[in-house]
Amino acid sequence: MKIQEDIVILGIESSCDDTSAAVLKNGVILSNVIASQQVHKDYGGVVPELASRAHQQNIIPVVDQAIRKANISTEDISAIAFTRGPGLLGSLLVGTSFAKGFALASGIPMVEINHLQGHVLAHFIKETEDQDTAPKFPFLCLLVSGGNSQIIIVKDHLTMEVIGQTIDDAAGEAFDKCAKIMGLPYPGGPLIDKLAKEGNPTAFKFSKPRIANLDYSFSGLKTSFLYFIRDHIAVDKDFIEKNKADLCASLQKTIIDILLDKLILAARQTKINEIAVSGGVSANSGLRSRLQDEAKKRKWQLHVPKFAFTTDNAAMIAITGHYKYIKGEFCEQNITPYARMMI
Repeated sequence: MKIQEDIVILGIESSCDDTSAAVLKNGVILSNVIASQQVHKDYGGVVPELASRAHQQNIIPVVDQAIRKANISTEDISAIAFTRGPGLLGSLLVGTSFAKGFALASGIPMVEINHLQGHVLAHFIKETEDQDTAPKFPFLCLLVSGGNSQIIIVKDHLTMEVIGQTIDDAAGEAFDKCAKIMGLPYPGGPLIDKLAKEGNPTAFKFSKPRIANLDYSFSGLKTSFLYFIRDHIAVDKDFIEKNKADLCASLQKTIIDILLDKLILAARQTKINEIAVSGGVSANSGLRSRLQDEAKKRKWQLHVPKFAFTTDNAAMIAITGHYKYIKGEFCEQNITPYARMMI
């Protein structure tokens, strides 16, 4: 297949509860539209069936808006990139089915994208043609989100090696579940970040797991936090309300300590000082501040994405599709999504 001079990629992201479409031209973002689903707040977490139904309602208007904002026509699109996984299967099916229909109707190729690779390559999204802020290869990427906590060696755009990952819960999951224990609404991570700014991070101490090598574990922290809260409420039923800011600050510090201890070890072992962070938890202000401190101390070249590219978004899917398009890595119409995928 002949590669066009101008590569225009339509990206589709529907792995969880955000429906997103984006258009990139030669790696430069033209639009990035996201429709969030508010219904899940009433249930304290994402309800898969409700998520897939909302995607069905949102995907056509979201794509239409993305194309209009990009000021292009459908005839300009070189390929459609879509999230194949990992994620909620019902949600992924909506995006995959739309991509198949759009590709068939437009006579363009499809590019299947690993959602985790998309988070990593969010660093390569350009807002202007002359932008040059992307990490240099090889670099280490700390990928932290609600479902994943990984340390990855990124050798080139499409070659990545996971050298450390969670053996149970992810960091984002720990934030949200501990927030729920304190009675905070979903999603709890951003609220913990906000309250932590008003609290004392050394007010309380929580146990840190001892996991071999570069792997993570957060299930023990979640359990110990639950017992800590339970024991203190038995003495004072208003304990959470009286200490909410300090609890959030201390919990956030513990999670960040766990993440950074392994990242520092990985940088030392690999002798790589080009460091990037990706995923929804990379929006956490405490993590960003600590990373900046460590970067100064250890002479790291630190790369932190814009807030718009930290959470699930189609721009990261489109940029990954851009590099796969250049290599001619297309998929067939019989492709199926996967709820679980590895890098």
